Amino acid sequence: MVSLISELTDAKGRRAKSGWVLYDADCSFCMKSVRWMSPILERRGFGFAPLQDPRVQAMLGLPPEELLAEMRVLTPEGKQYGGADAFVFLARSVWWAWPVVAFAYLPGGRWIMRKGYRFIAERRSCQGGTCTISAGHPYTSGPEEKGAAK
Repeated sequence: MVSLISELTDAKGRRAKSGWVLYDADCSFCMKSVRWMSPILERRGFGFAPLQDPRVQAMLGLPPEELLAEMRVLTPEGKQYGGADAFVFLARSVWWAWPVVAFAYLPGGRWIMRKGYRFIAERRSCQGGTCTISAGHPYTSGPEEKGAAK
């Protein structure tokens, strides 16, 4: 796996000495996050690649239904982090993000972060105003709440 990771390059042909941040390129919320994070993390040796890239899919070896469930970080050693754990891993490389790391090590902190990440990840398609979460979900407005006939 390590050789595949070292051979992966981004759209500009760059390799990532610190690891790869893998994201959903079809998600507008994810893309906004990548645009914000990339200048910060690229200076620290991270590269960015979409989860939809066939090379990424082959490296991760995840079934399609799990592939886009959360962002991932893949280290040069081949270790994978997903969701909130990936966020904490990245925060360790940015000095001013130490409160995120500290919170993660408080009793219950990682659990809260994982729950929060899952909450946002499940609703990320709602950020652009077009929500695909089924009607009747407690945090979305289904057709019955938008004036549809009952």
